[in-house]
Amino acid sequence: MRIGLLGTGPWAQMVHAPALGGHDGLEFAGVWGRRAAAAEELAERHGTRAYADADALLADVDAVAVALPPDVQAELAVRAARAGCHLLLDKPLAPTVEQARAVVGAAERAQVASVVFFTTRFQSAPQAWIAEQAEHGGWFTGRAQWLGALFGGAEDSPFAASPWRREKGALWDVGPHALSVLLPVLGDVRRVTAAAPGPGDTVHVVLDHAGGASSTLTLSLSAPPAAAGTAVEVRGTAGAAVLPEGTEEAVVAFARAADALTEAARTGHPHPCDAAFGLRVTEILAEAGDLLERESG
Repeated sequence: MRIGLLGTGPWAQMVHAPALGGHDGLEFAGVWGRRAAAAEELAERHGTRAYADADALLADVDAVAVALPPDVQAELAVRAARAGCHLLLDKPLAPTVEQARAVVGAAERAQVASVVFFTTRFQSAPQAWIAEQAEHGGWFTGRAQWLGALFGGAEDSPFAASPWRREKGALWDVGPHALSVLLPVLGDVRRVTAAAPGPGDTVHVVLDHAGGASSTLTLSLSAPPAAAGTAVEVRGTAGAAVLPEGTEEAVVAFARAADALTEAARTGHPHPCDAAFGLRVTEILAEAGDLLERESG
């Protein structure tokens, strides 16, 4: 599979390009970015070609990986699908439900495969835990805490200046990770409640799941560094189960997501983390965001 990369920012440099360039089953065919000089530098570092025109790259590849802000990703994903490219996308799929639906519709019409890179879902220990808990069933309740320090003391992070993260906050940045773990275990969501009593961008979300369980999410990018971390627990007839920590680097997880895209493209069987799942996550985030806006307004 010939795959191109759209984007040249920190995530593209740290994860996407190394994973694609080092993948034995892929041909890393080129890079396009909104800054031509950055695309040229990244392409040279990984022994591939820089494209000045995104559509020229789309015409030359079988698939694209996208490392761009959600609104830019959504627009380019539609163009890529129309060009017949399989889609390896990042979370969140899009900043609005309308844009996310456009991506799903374009992929379905073009009959291209899609995978959204929810990092935890492509780490081996968490992936096995999620599958095991989903098989158990009988869950009564769950909780997920996803606390980052991006705005709470880790301002030296290359992601701290990200405009979309500063605008959308933890709900849209780490919320997708929490949902990607809870939804396959507890089932789809019937009702959403949200409140923002915490410091900074901290939000609390309560979910009523179709299987009868409820869950709570505490999400923040404003935690002090000493308080940052992730914890997920579910409780039910099987007792209590705690999500194990993912020990693999993001590059390894992203390479596994690329494998999943290759398999979906080869077999025609959708992956559980396809664009349709990304759309469902976007719908839940948008509903929570609307509730928070009404509360603050």
